Amino acid sequence: MVLTKSNILLAFIILLCVSFTLFQVQEEFYISAVSRALIVPLITVLYFMNTRDRSLYFSWFLLFFSISELIVFTEYFLQTGKQLHVYYFVGNLLYILAYLSLLIDIIKGLNFKKVFKNYKLQLFVLGVLNIYIVYMLLSIVNPIIKNTNWIYLELIYNTVILLLLTFSLISYFYNDNKKTLLCFIATLFIVFSEFVQIAYFYISDKNMLNFISTFLFVMAFGFYYFYARTRSVKTFRLFN
Repeated sequence: MVLTKSNILLAFIILLCVSFTLFQVQEEFYISAVSRALIVPLITVLYFMNTRDRSLYFSWFLLFFSISELIVFTEYFLQTGKQLHVYYFVGNLLYILAYLSLLIDIIKGLNFKKVFKNYKLQLFVLGVLNIYIVYMLLSIVNPIIKNTNWIYLELIYNTVILLLLTFSLISYFYNDNKKTLLCFIATLFIVFSEFVQIAYFYISDKNMLNFISTFLFVMAFGFYYFYARTRSVKTFRLFN
């Protein structure tokens, strides 16, 4: 069997997942973090190699996310509290930009007039649920994070990922096809990954939580890759 560049990249991604697990068990946390940080950049390379008809906003999503992941290489050299604050702010700002780019990619195909007409109840329920989840997440991190600016950053970050989950679900309801289903599943994985990571950072630093978070994270980007590679097929709707 001839090894292609795609197969080699896939092998590296699998090796990085194994490397993350092994170094996490050995409590070599910086090396395990580096292993995890390289996964999305390699998936990004795989996407650009194998996809001709690329979505602009999905491409920005992968690029912003990859840059934020790669910032982990600078963490080892940070010495002062001010440098760590900048590292935290820039990294999370890039994640927010990444998720906003993906959100735009999801909603650009929606007719909001029809969405609000046909999904008023769903939007209301999801909106109330999102407010409750954001409140609960802030109640977890607020006693630990003393910097007010960081609290606002967490608020924006959590709001964006919940909006992403909401509109990926609405997009699936609206389009009812394989592509939007893959996007919703991927977003579900990424949101659960974020929630488990919050538990790991702020509640209990057990390795198992980090394993679960990373597993969900890898699954999410696997589904996002298939989402980006799948053509959107219109299906018959009962309403217009």
